[in-house]
Amino acid sequence: MKKKRLSIVSVIIGLSLVLAACGGGNGNNGGSGSGNAAKETSSPAAATDKPAEETGKTEGGKKAGGSVVVSIPQDLDYLDPHLAVAAGTQEVLFNVFEGLLKPNEKGELYPAVAESYEASPDGLTYTFKLRQGVKFHNGNPVTSADVKFSYDRLAGTATGKPLSPAFASVGSIETPDASTVVIKLKENNTSFLTTLTSAIIPNGYEDSNKNPIGTGPFKFKEYLPGQRISVEKFADYYVAGVPSLDQVEFRIITDPEASLLALKSGEVDIYPRISTERLEEIADKFHTLSAPQNLVQLLTFNIDRKPFGDIKVRQAINYAVNVDEIIEGVALGKGTKLGSNLSPVLAKYYQEGLEDTYATDIEKAKSLLAEAGYKDGFETTLSVPSNYQFHVDTAQVIVQQLQKIGVKVKIEPVEWAVWLERIYKGRDYELTIIGLDGKLDPYQILNKYLSDSPNNFFNYKSSEFDATLKGAVTEVDDAKRVALYKQAQTILTKDAAAVYIMDPNLNVAINKKLDGYKQYPLYVQDLSTVYFVQ
Repeated sequence: MKKKRLSIVSVIIGLSLVLAACGGGNGNNGGSGSGNAAKETSSPAAATDKPAEETGKTEGGKKAGGSVVVSIPQDLDYLDPHLAVAAGTQEVLFNVFEGLLKPNEKGELYPAVAESYEASPDGLTYTFKLRQGVKFHNGNPVTSADVKFSYDRLAGTATGKPLSPAFASVGSIETPDASTVVIKLKENNTSFLTTLTSAIIPNGYEDSNKNPIGTGPFKFKEYLPGQRISVEKFADYYVAGVPSLDQVEFRIITDPEASLLALKSGEVDIYPRISTERLEEIADKFHTLSAPQNLVQLLTFNIDRKPFGDIKVRQAINYAVNVDEIIEGVALGKGTKLGSNLSPVLAKYYQEGLEDTYATDIEKAKSLLAEAGYKDGFETTLSVPSNYQFHVDTAQVIVQQLQKIGVKVKIEPVEWAVWLERIYKGRDYELTIIGLDGKLDPYQILNKYLSDSPNNFFNYKSSEFDATLKGAVTEVDDAKRVALYKQAQTILTKDAAAVYIMDPNLNVAINKKLDGYKQYPLYVQDLSTVYFVQ
């Protein structure tokens, strides 16, 4: 057994499908508006040539206490962290829940509920020692039984149906004593450690969706659907001096202009995913941050619906969509062009060059449509989550672009809850635009395209892709694993599985009375580091 201390564990930054209607930019949802425990890659800051831009830094001493209001554009889909699929939910619950491990703002894993672990030479058995003194928000100490209950629930060891696909490789979880957890895998899984950021809840607890209990720096206080969720400082948090704030309210404001007015009036202190245009407007009065966020905005096809099962139709639409025009017009240039379902923030695994595979070519697009039997084009519907203005704006540009090849597109605005239920879960749509947010491993980004994935709302099926990706996650040779992940991206692009648009910048406006805000390469709002200045 090889001992591995978890003082800091660097991991690959990736995008798994914690589904986000998150894209960003000149809208209000993320963008421009906005392991292998391994030293396998540089941190995101080193992986991108677009470092965060920051203005209005405050000088002054730290002042403990106080309450902060954060504007968020969508309601939470669940309070239960194991059931939540929306990234907008996960970014809030990050403050309440923790796993054995936890990511930091550099995309590194570090110990949370776990203190250390041992991995067997064959990579199939992990033994974790729990940190002493960690308590749940109800005051009870965390034991191995809590970890087993939580991860058994996610792995579906009793039901055979995992709540999280990331836990599908878990064979068994044993608890030889109150502070030791042994997890045995069915097969080698090089992305396994990154799944252990998943929330630990009390053993046998069944009320997480009404009164969530975690181990994080803030504990749940109140939830008013459609209005707000409030959390308060957890006085027994195991990290001394954290958090500084007494209370945080995540206020649900679906209208970006209403969020802006609330920020200007002082009702809101932090406005994440503010549009680039508005951010520039208020830059002299607020702290402002802007940086790539490790997110993929894309136009997706329902491949089970005609005519999108025909690759020539999908390729035609790719040739007709001018991504550069979208980045300049919608994100005001604050976005990184993509060619597959991976952001260059994930530098080690990113396959360069794919972004120009479908350089805009209207005549080629028309020719492909004609070959597919649609010489005069066709009509279709593009369903867009209405609370994310950035996606709505992107849709409007794409509608105009597709008119040039005879494709008439009707925009259908849908509420976020409807989008989750009908489009994401029910796969009842023709086209949609969404943002897929980042987590900690490339496999968790790409596995939604597996033919049998419950998250495959594209209805994409490719035996070649399946074999390549499954080979990547079990490959222990680093160079071969990297090559397989790059090959998987190339297959998606070749198959025109979607129109990959951009990684839009995350823009944030912050009250100048505050400091300590950290931007993650993940869909996270970490309020534990935020504090008022003297």
